[in-house]
Amino acid sequence: MTYTIDPNSATPAYLQLYYAIRADIIGGVYPCNARLPSKRLLAEESGVSVITAEHAYAILAEEGYIEPRRRSGYFVIYRSDDFSAAASLPMSTPTGSAPERRAGEFPFSVLAKTMRRVLTDYGERILIKSPNHGCLELRQAIAAYLARMGGLKIRPEQIVVGAGAEYLYSLIAQLLGKSHTFALESPSYEKIRRVYAACGLDIELLPMGADGILSSALEQSRATVLHTTPFHSFPTGVTADASKRSEYLRWVRARNGFLIEDNFDSELTVSRKAEEPLFGSAPDIVLYLNTFSHTIAPSLRMGYLVLPEGLCAPFEEMLGFYSCTVPMFEQFVLAELLNSGDFERHINRVRRARRKGGDLVI
Repeated sequence: MTYTIDPNSATPAYLQLYYAIRADIIGGVYPCNARLPSKRLLAEESGVSVITAEHAYAILAEEGYIEPRRRSGYFVIYRSDDFSAAASLPMSTPTGSAPERRAGEFPFSVLAKTMRRVLTDYGERILIKSPNHGCLELRQAIAAYLARMGGLKIRPEQIVVGAGAEYLYSLIAQLLGKSHTFALESPSYEKIRRVYAACGLDIELLPMGADGILSSALEQSRATVLHTTPFHSFPTGVTADASKRSEYLRWVRARNGFLIEDNFDSELTVSRKAEEPLFGSAPDIVLYLNTFSHTIAPSLRMGYLVLPEGLCAPFEEMLGFYSCTVPMFEQFVLAELLNSGDFERHINRVRRARRKGGDLVI
């Protein structure tokens, strides 16, 4: 298979190659268990270096589309429709004690400088009451950031800002309501279950396997809402591979339900490309949730929820009266960090350190 690489594109050659091969895998050109061209053959036919080809294959392997087999080459492991109880293997990692949650230390000097600039530039605006969904400046900055990092096309009106994940969980519970049964990963972040239980929701706990929730558990579940952390689920550290993510979306669509994508650690991937949210593949059924407590500091109790377009009007009617729980000063500071590029520079620095084995710990 020959792939055309555009040397004038702003997208690096290895990513162009990655996207092209991934499209062929998803499209069935390379079915499950098919052998891919060798790195040298791929490089020769696509007009790139062997290192570029190797880089593209490495990302595909990291995301669970392919796997390298010693002395045999690269083989497709992505499955489209053939999920069964045997498709998910039990975890071998013990889950009795939760591993330490790791995060990158945001430079205090940059944070302090930004805070001083906000005090000077915004003045008494930091004292006004925030719009209920969060200030427009921050929601615009988040929308632009998600477009740059994850390719998400969203409007600021789809974003709701709140003081941490637990507050946003409660909004989701009220929005979707008790007519739904919520399925959660087991084990998972305990406060998810506790918040939903406090809201009176019917909850199912679905056991995890090595690549995500066991397919057998999904098949037997009567839930219509799936709350998942597809990247580095806490406390297991399990990342759902490409096949499992596709399975999650098909499962939700078959039940006319919703998927809650809780991506607290997704930005700090060791991969050379940003994790692509499930929201980008199914923006009509996925509610995307993230916070800045892990990427900046635990004391910054700020998160955001991205709603599907179809849920914006129901949210406004049911919950639009809720006041935003984050002070304007903190919202302006975060908007400045996002717009200036300081936040992304920090994320890239932490990812480089993790790739080199120098993980930063708070």
